[in-house]
Amino acid sequence: MIVTHTSSKASSRPYAGYGPSAGAALATLRPDHTAWAECPGLVQGHPMIITRTPFRISFFGGGSDYPVYYREHGGEVLNTTINHYCYITCRYLPPFFDYKYRIRYSRSEMTNTIDEIEHPSVRECLRFCGIEHGVEIVHTSDIPAMSGIGSSSSFTVGLLQALYALKGEMVTKRRLALDAIHIEQNIIGESVGSQDQTAAAFGGFNRIEFGGRDDGIFVQPVVLPPEKLQYFQEHMLLCFTGFSRYASEIAGEQVRSTPQKLRELRRIREMVGEALDILRGPAYGYDAFGRLLHESWMLKRELTELVSSSEIDEIYETAIDAGALGGKLCGAGGGGFFLFFVPPERQAQVRRALQQFLVVPFRFETLASHIVFYAH
Repeated sequence: MIVTHTSSKASSRPYAGYGPSAGAALATLRPDHTAWAECPGLVQGHPMIITRTPFRISFFGGGSDYPVYYREHGGEVLNTTINHYCYITCRYLPPFFDYKYRIRYSRSEMTNTIDEIEHPSVRECLRFCGIEHGVEIVHTSDIPAMSGIGSSSSFTVGLLQALYALKGEMVTKRRLALDAIHIEQNIIGESVGSQDQTAAAFGGFNRIEFGGRDDGIFVQPVVLPPEKLQYFQEHMLLCFTGFSRYASEIAGEQVRSTPQKLRELRRIREMVGEALDILRGPAYGYDAFGRLLHESWMLKRELTELVSSSEIDEIYETAIDAGALGGKLCGAGGGGFFLFFVPPERQAQVRRALQQFLVVPFRFETLASHIVFYAH
């Protein structure tokens, strides 16, 4: 259980950061005073928003979702959101404190200006959304950061969802995805692809295409009979390696080497269509999906030497020897979660072979980033 206590000692300077007339507002308790009007949280009754945004696992196509590739060649991925989430709590911060912004994630930040905020996504989302009043933002998560399941982009999408709601705006899934992509790629300047933001904003098991008109995003849900989808999910085994990973460094190297890796990326993209053909076929042929994952992982290791390591290779070989048909590191590589495709009758022996690592149960999630609590 995660408990976050957000109160703090009040400032000896009432309404710090809200102008010289703020102290008078507290003395007179007049709601029409300008200082009170400057703090929507007090005027409107402390609005509170909590968003819940799913993480994702990617099966095929990763790497073709980077703009440097898909703007020229087009890209596509096959991924799904899962039932593990990022939670963002957001409200206007009452102006009783020495600071105007209070941000809590793995660290705590308390600042008087947006420029002072060190968390890049928080800082740039506040600027992008035009938030002028003090706010409090609290982040909690089911799964740690830097684990390869799109946590940073889920954070950005969930935060944008909360900030728009705080302003009283309802936005489309497409706008959430495009805004998050713009903030991460163009404003912060991170070396990230476009599938994580899209998955978090749209939710579900999807084929996502990138490129074409205005670098468009086209999301096509994968439709399978419930019994086939259930059977497919029973082949999944998600294992946490415990190795830290730095996606931006790995992705940066991959972006730089893209012109030399066009053959590999073209083949990785082609696997999306092949995987869908397997899924649409008879369920007894689903083992081919695992073998295709194996081919994909072998190709992914060729994109940059940072994708894997001797320790990661050993984990993969152990799982294969125990009965897995294929697998891949989630995300850019370097560590985090390993996804294995294992026939149900072999799962016990694979779990025993990987018993030193944490196996995390999961199910596919159909919901996108959404508001779970909204109150004044």
